[in-house]
Amino acid sequence: MKNLILLFLAALISTTALAQTSELKKIIDERADEIEQQVIEWRRHFHENPELSNREFETAEYIADYLNELGLEVETGVAKTGVVALLKGGKPGPVIGLRADIDALPVTERTDVPFKSVATGMYNGNEVGVMHACGHDTHIAMLMGVAKILTEMKSEIKGTIKFIFQPAEEGAPLGEEGGAELMVKEGVLSNPDVDVIFGLHISDDTPVGIIEYRSEGIMASVNSFSLEINGKQAHGSAPWNGIDPIVTAAQIINNAQTIVSRSMPLTKQAAVVTFGVIEGGVRHNIIPERVQLEGTIRALDEDMRQLIFKRLETIVQNTAESNGATATLTIHKGYPITFNDPELTAMMVPTLEEVAGKDNAVIIDAITGAEDFSFFQKEIPGLYFFVGGKAPGREAAGHHTPDFYIDESGMKLGVRAMSNLVVDYMNSAGM
Repeated sequence: MKNLILLFLAALISTTALAQTSELKKIIDERADEIEQQVIEWRRHFHENPELSNREFETAEYIADYLNELGLEVETGVAKTGVVALLKGGKPGPVIGLRADIDALPVTERTDVPFKSVATGMYNGNEVGVMHACGHDTHIAMLMGVAKILTEMKSEIKGTIKFIFQPAEEGAPLGEEGGAELMVKEGVLSNPDVDVIFGLHISDDTPVGIIEYRSEGIMASVNSFSLEINGKQAHGSAPWNGIDPIVTAAQIINNAQTIVSRSMPLTKQAAVVTFGVIEGGVRHNIIPERVQLEGTIRALDEDMRQLIFKRLETIVQNTAESNGATATLTIHKGYPITFNDPELTAMMVPTLEEVAGKDNAVIIDAITGAEDFSFFQKEIPGLYFFVGGKAPGREAAGHHTPDFYIDESGMKLGVRAMSNLVVDYMNSAGM
């Protein structure tokens, strides 16, 4: 009899919890509709007033002012210009992190929108145009919308929500620290300790209404590299009097193409080695003394990543030596693989399917782009996904381009998805 009573009480509690969750989701949908225009206005403000990495001073101030208006516990100056806010719910439960990146890019905008950016800034010593050419303005606006909705249901929140507005996702300026790595270093995932973290990215080539996700590696690790080749200057008519760093560079570039095609187990994961810069020489008939190259390394498997490092170093040194030249390869610190925790992903897929519709929550192949959200995921379970922002009938220009364009109607799904992930996780974790 006692066991039957306990089972009955457990079923009653479960039924009650489900009913409460359903009611909260109904409120989220209603409020997302009501604040959609405000989210769009926030996005347009940030789009018109972009700031480069570690220089997001006005952006951070605007975010902090609003979060203070909501009555949240707000901390500024995190990882230089980041903003972190705490929402303490009315009931005990987990600590959930929600992240949006806030920096813009050194890109001069070419779109015809009325809120087009005409801002400029200094990048690596040069004055450049500045544009939100990767959608971070929409990420800020969506997370501000989530903060508004969840704050209004504070009494029903089980646990604590940590809103993380992160600077410098695109990379800190030369000689500076920044981004998610610095946030982690400064303790953003502690006090209180964050249990899980969710992040999203809008996509200009994914139709509005679609959510894309993947368990495990969804975006690649990234490392840039620089290479200096030193030879011996000579007249172009007598190359035997010199050591040609240009020919050496050409051979290194060609030889490096065999790293992926001949050394990587490509049926396992993808990898990329790309040279993006080659500089050397000042005149058509002078063999220069020095050539400098730069490139990028991408991998979706850590062992493959390390093998690329070793193979590239071997090729550089042996090729240079065979030509009588010397070479110095520097592989710079980068981002880890953006790795979605399999258990957390499986747990939250029903939420993504519910908010987008089962047929609109799509598993995608891994992407060789990179994201420093990966630094959070190295510390705690995280889930990172994409939200569609492609305008109907408009060809996607691509991220990081002057013509990058987002259909703002796609942001409402992002607001609903992040809000629902919080509600579902806090209820599942507390059951």
